[in-house]
Amino acid sequence: MADARELMQSRGKTIVRTSMIGIGANILLAAFKAFVGLAASSVAIVSDAVNNLTDALSSIITIVGTKLAAKAPDKKHPMGHGRAEYMTALVVSAIVFYAGITIFIDSVKKIVHPSSPSYTAASIIILAAAVVVKIILGSYTKAVGKRVNSGSLEASGADALNDAILSSSVLASAVIFMIWGLDIEAYIGILIAIMILKAAYEMISEAVSDMLGKRADKELSHAIKQTIARSEGVHGVYDLILNNYGPDNYIASAHVEVDDNMTAAEIDALSRVVQAQVYSEHSVILAALGVYAVNTGSDEISRLRSDIRHMVMQHDGALQMHGFFIDQKTSTVSFDVIIDFAVDRQAVYQDIVKEVSEKYPQYHFSVALDTDFSD
Repeated sequence: MADARELMQSRGKTIVRTSMIGIGANILLAAFKAFVGLAASSVAIVSDAVNNLTDALSSIITIVGTKLAAKAPDKKHPMGHGRAEYMTALVVSAIVFYAGITIFIDSVKKIVHPSSPSYTAASIIILAAAVVVKIILGSYTKAVGKRVNSGSLEASGADALNDAILSSSVLASAVIFMIWGLDIEAYIGILIAIMILKAAYEMISEAVSDMLGKRADKELSHAIKQTIARSEGVHGVYDLILNNYGPDNYIASAHVEVDDNMTAAEIDALSRVVQAQVYSEHSVILAALGVYAVNTGSDEISRLRSDIRHMVMQHDGALQMHGFFIDQKTSTVSFDVIIDFAVDRQAVYQDIVKEVSEKYPQYHFSVALDTDFSD
């Protein structure tokens, strides 16, 4: 656990350091652009300066969110405060959305009440430098965000790259005005505002999805299953659930198929080995490891299992059958079936139960409709 804690602290420091760089850069850019915009009477440049200030605010919120997420677990929040980062990402996305609305409104006002700007060579140079700085800052912030799995940093980086596009459009409109006397900055501002609003919508959707609890990363879940499957005595790994308590902070549970003649002591030893291996390789706490017993020593049961699996998988939307076991004392057949969300799951489930019950009336069937959590 100490290693995981050190990684979390290192991650937090990286996010804070990157955000501080963003704050400093955006404040300087805002000051330069405000000066140029006021001197040139350009609403586009002034709006761009205000946008830089909102970017600085976004970075401040990211730092606050990171600090909150790094708080140690307590009695009210035993799994820690990592999900605070998702709230931070949502706030940053909302700020980006607000910036897009503001730019759109200012651009429309400029079309309704036009005023001729007054650009100079110095203002053009400053705008060009701002574009370069924003591209570098946005690319760097977004790359760090992906590396440390920070939605807030990724949102800030994407916003900075959008700002670079915005500043480029302002620069282009300034050059066009100086050469041909054609004022198009307001129309370009509307196009850029629409692009920013689209990006903000996507960022908000991602943040909300994280907060609601989205499907676990396929590569991570497959890797964990492979780790568990390597353990001696495990015939299959199913029902892996990854509960997310913040970026890279997971509590997991899973089922494994093992021989029905394993003792409680052997299952306990297997569980401990698997839990230690999963944490060592993936920094994921495997809180629970359930067991599906596999009938051993009966060719007849093996044939029955194969036949029922074939029947189940013939149904449209049937993805998997697992946990098959026959209790010979009660003549009860138990298994789980995973059905695709794209079909009427209840209808397919009922058809499966009816079909196997009619073909094997000598057995009672206990069939569980399972959920595809990780594939």
